[in-house]
Amino acid sequence: MKLIPVIDLMQGQVVRAVRGNRQAYRPIESQLCPGSAPVAMAQALCEHCATRQLYVADLDALLGRPAQVAALRSLLQAIPGLELWLDAGFASRADADALQREVDADPWVPVFGSESLASRDELQRCFAGRPDAGVLSLDRRDGQKMDLAGCWEAPALWPERVIVMTLERVGAGTGPDLQTLAEVRSKSPSTFMVGAGGIRNAADLEAARIAGAGAWLVASALHDGGLPRQRD
Repeated sequence: MKLIPVIDLMQGQVVRAVRGNRQAYRPIESQLCPGSAPVAMAQALCEHCATRQLYVADLDALLGRPAQVAALRSLLQAIPGLELWLDAGFASRADADALQREVDADPWVPVFGSESLASRDELQRCFAGRPDAGVLSLDRRDGQKMDLAGCWEAPALWPERVIVMTLERVGAGTGPDLQTLAEVRSKSPSTFMVGAGGIRNAADLEAARIAGAGAWLVASALHDGGLPRQRD
């Protein structure tokens, strides 16, 4: 099971995500690194997880404010070879391409969230002819799919990698939502499934692996010491 560490950026600092209530997030406090500076926290997380993959949620952009271009550029410049997955509330492939040009650094992987995509047509444009050109996040909160574009019911349009994001379990310490993961996986068994939300410890990770997840997005369990340092 691969761990993909997560940082949530708000106004230039890393914050602690809890249950998807973005307006209430506060600066992170972590056992891995003092302070909430993005570069230092990203370096600590990647080292702890023995990875060069990092998921970044730009909460400013997700809340309708300008993307944090300077912070994103700093991350890409500070960590050589970083594969940065970025969710910045993209409504379309054109939005992601425009931000890529603005950041003007090493390429990163756009995450297209079902809560943000404008339409089924935009979903098709995101990955048409290039299923490895990004990641789709299937988002839900409190049992409700966040999906005006109908992404959940269009597995033929999904890319090679799909995140199953259960927002009410993010930072909540309630365990992973393996039932939803299994339901999504049944629609497209060959898709690489990435879970998000709820992981507390190594036992949760093993249960997620058995349920069919190839990787899991993790933050709180790393900051709180629930997951040991990974080895290369």
